[in-house]
Amino acid sequence: MNLKKIKRAIISVSNKSNLNLILPILKKYKIEIISSGGTFKKIQSLKYKCIEISDYTEFKAMLDGRIKTLHPKIYAGILNIRKNPKHHKEIKNLNMPNIDLVIVDLYPFEKKIKDKIKFKKLIEYIDIGGSTLIRAAAKNYEDVTVISTTSDYSRLIHELKNNNGATSIKFRELMSAKAFSITAYYDSIISNWLNEKLNIKFPEIKTIQGKLIEKLRYGENPHQKAGLYKGVGDLNFNKLNGKHLSYNNYNDIFSAISVINSFKKKGGTVIIKHANPCGVSAEKNQSLSYKKALLCDPVSAFGGVVAINSVISKNLAKELNKVFFEVILSFGFKRDALKILKKRKNLILIDISKFNLSAENHHLFLGNVFLTQEQDNILFEKKLKIVTKKKPSPNQLNTLMFAFNISKFVKSNAIVIANNKSTIGIGAGQPNRLESCRIAVKNALKFSPNEMVDSVAASDAFFPFPDGIEELIDNGVKAIIQPGGSINDKKVIKAADDAGIAMVFTNTRHFKH
Repeated sequence: MNLKKIKRAIISVSNKSNLNLILPILKKYKIEIISSGGTFKKIQSLKYKCIEISDYTEFKAMLDGRIKTLHPKIYAGILNIRKNPKHHKEIKNLNMPNIDLVIVDLYPFEKKIKDKIKFKKLIEYIDIGGSTLIRAAAKNYEDVTVISTTSDYSRLIHELKNNNGATSIKFRELMSAKAFSITAYYDSIISNWLNEKLNIKFPEIKTIQGKLIEKLRYGENPHQKAGLYKGVGDLNFNKLNGKHLSYNNYNDIFSAISVINSFKKKGGTVIIKHANPCGVSAEKNQSLSYKKALLCDPVSAFGGVVAINSVISKNLAKELNKVFFEVILSFGFKRDALKILKKRKNLILIDISKFNLSAENHHLFLGNVFLTQEQDNILFEKKLKIVTKKKPSPNQLNTLMFAFNISKFVKSNAIVIANNKSTIGIGAGQPNRLESCRIAVKNALKFSPNEMVDSVAASDAFFPFPDGIEELIDNGVKAIIQPGGSINDKKVIKAADDAGIAMVFTNTRHFKH
């Protein structure tokens, strides 16, 4: 087991709330404690013996406390290799005893970012001494135990009790790996904060940080393991009911919230299946909005995620309970609505009223490399351009913009057919645009045939040939919005003019792969 007896420890922590848990075990095994600043005062107040670090090093803190633990006596005690005769002789001659245990957590830089304190003050929360102590102890894990988070106090207590005041090599290795992860995460937060401050979107070296929130039941498939990690800030999910969320649940949830967040005002419904919208309505009336979204594709909606852009009422809860959804998201639930929905114990209910999707870059991991890009946060960059003889009516134009916005969130190639700010047919993820048109038309004719008359359609990218818009026109579409930019734009526009419909160019593409 390669046990190492602990005789001396250094403790310097920001979070002092759990010191009372660790001090009794250190006292029991007669472990000498060195400490500094607020930690020293706290230990004394708890009536435990402790040596102040400046007394130990015979060197007072300086530069307003920026230098306290940075002293050769401290680091020689941590870093010397116990089996190395040369190291042993050096530290003995210099009276620099071994330090066997380092209990240190870092200044709460991440929390202070969220508190939005001023730049100069925030700089002072970049931990130097703490990071150095942790890294030194972690490097010398053969001889030294490092505890870098209060959550591991209980594990240390268990280890000391089981080994009569010593720690095993397995435990020290584990704590070392965790310590380096913590310092890497900490430094990553700082570097990304500075890059953001300087508006450096693609730095030469890019770091991505994450803290494990939970291990998921499985990934996309049962044979795949999965976990949920978060970056800076809180997830702010308020889960009110239901089973543990799966990888696919989270994927659909984030897709649903992305669409909901694109609505400017409260009101509207989004139904997601396999990360694709299968029904969306921007109607302000809650019940009407839900019914229209569901009508778009009630078959695909089965087992999906529904997001309501308002507080769910009792009446809507009754309607929602008629369909099998895995997850319901909303900006709150009326008490009587919650009572109704909770009758299904596995139905996942989440209040997203305090949840904010990160505006950070999107990453795609491919083995040991990853792609990164800015989020697709705009609808169109330039003014809309009407390219046909026929102009869209104000109502058509509003619905065109609604449909084009929804196309942003549909897997390419994407076609969205809509009427009165509600989708009636969606074609997603096909290798060619014509097939996406056919699927969108087929679904619309199946579930909302009457709505196809005087409907509009949106495409996330240009039509390479007139065949796609001809499929739409032949089935009742009277206005089309698309980015434009094809070498066949003139042919496509002519087909629209020949049919007497309106067409609008956005000059902005929204591929989503």
